[in-house]
Amino acid sequence: MDRMNNSFVNMASTGNFDPLNASIPATKVEITVSCRNLLDRDTFSKSDPSKIHRHKLFGRTEVIDNTLNPDFVRKFILDYFFEERQNLRFDFRLEKALGGIPGKKCGTIIVKAEELNNCRESVMMQFCGNKLDKKDFFGKSDPFLVFHRSNEDGTFTICHKTEVVKNTLNPVWQAFKIPVRALCNGDYDRTIKVEVYDWDRDGSHDFIGEFSTSYRELSRGQSQFNVYEVSVVQRTAETQINFTVAIDFTASNGNPAQPTSLHYMSPYQLNAYAMALKAVGEIIQDYDSDKMFPALGFGAKLPPDGRVSHEFALNGNPQNPYCTGIDGVMEAYYQSLKSVQLYGPTNFSPVINHVARYAASVKDGSQYFVLLIITDGVISDMAQTKESIVNASCLPMSIIIVGVGPAEFDAMVELDGDEIRISSRGRYAERDIVQFVPFRDYIDRTGNHILSMARLAKDVLAEIPDQFLSYMRTRGIKPSPGAAALHAAEPTHPNPDMRGGFFRGRGGSPK
Repeated sequence: MDRMNNSFVNMASTGNFDPLNASIPATKVEITVSCRNLLDRDTFSKSDPSKIHRHKLFGRTEVIDNTLNPDFVRKFILDYFFEERQNLRFDFRLEKALGGIPGKKCGTIIVKAEELNNCRESVMMQFCGNKLDKKDFFGKSDPFLVFHRSNEDGTFTICHKTEVVKNTLNPVWQAFKIPVRALCNGDYDRTIKVEVYDWDRDGSHDFIGEFSTSYRELSRGQSQFNVYEVSVVQRTAETQINFTVAIDFTASNGNPAQPTSLHYMSPYQLNAYAMALKAVGEIIQDYDSDKMFPALGFGAKLPPDGRVSHEFALNGNPQNPYCTGIDGVMEAYYQSLKSVQLYGPTNFSPVINHVARYAASVKDGSQYFVLLIITDGVISDMAQTKESIVNASCLPMSIIIVGVGPAEFDAMVELDGDEIRISSRGRYAERDIVQFVPFRDYIDRTGNHILSMARLAKDVLAEIPDQFLSYMRTRGIKPSPGAAALHAAEPTHPNPDMRGGFFRGRGGSPK
């Protein structure tokens, strides 16, 4: 029988960043891998998926026999850096040559990631069952347990499987030790779902029943659970990141028809604005769940009447300025260059106030707004911009300014406020919300190639996590707790003989 290997290949190096040898990780995340509808390459049975590694070996899953939809128990713990683009590559192949496979759809991979806390406890547990449902026609069941940890989005991730106990309706599974972090990520009240199956040789295991509990419940000692149907309402602790892009269309950038212009539309290479937008945007879009970006321009005359606007939609639709992904923003940017006239002056305050109006309407921590301004640095409304930034400093909002071109960026450095807190009319910014990066520090002497896309993105995004957390702290906003422990007064199926029997489980107390 062929054996299908799902190869977990190391994260590809990006720029000068080596994800396997980074010295200061921002946090650790746990990666869980599942597959659906894998290509069946076995003639008389299903494929047997596992995971191996090429390049720098990082990890390998266990082999799961006879399934095209494996849920791997083995996890991978990686260092995660917010400001870095860390690429994961997953390879799926058979050990023997696959003639005619290239280009053919081979299935779907599902990858889930969760930030890990610092919990280092472990727990020893043992379970037994009584009067389980009989699933085999000529014998008793061959039961095993599958443990699932609830995720913040209400889904479940497999975290442990017991061995199979053959031919019994009253199984006693071996005691096992498991890290509390794997079981519930240190949240004692997080829902743990336990499913019981009857093992079948062909991989089509029969579902017997399930129950839900929590680590706190298990740690109280010996407990009895009846199998019942439940619906758990998850209380999530999520913050939606909303990105807006604003591009400088003032005449100081030069005529777009001329090669000297920062907006020059070359058929052979990206201009400075497009390079900056692509480099930063490809990182940004990974943190915006719907990847729909409002894209604005400022400092141009608009058709048909030549009105000067400092807050216009790049796609020409002020009622719906959203673009799909960074590619959509790039397309709208190029279309705007063909339809508007670069003019002036260079006013930042209108686009800052535009985003601030949205941020002011959502102060509960459920949304955070990031404005990316790409400009040549010649600012005209410095006083108004300072006032807008001071006003926005109390809102769930950050501003990233990328300066392109050869100009001096003294005004941008002042707005950054790293050295001196920005102020307006005697009022100081409540917190630092501006990050400025000069694009020329990241391109070669010709101005046509970025020396390190990763370093640019890293420096641009480096302050966002602290700015986000500073807002949450100043407002006293804390992450909501996970799902509370489930306590049911009456099970749906009180008679153990009707649905799967009942279980006894023992778990050690928290250490």
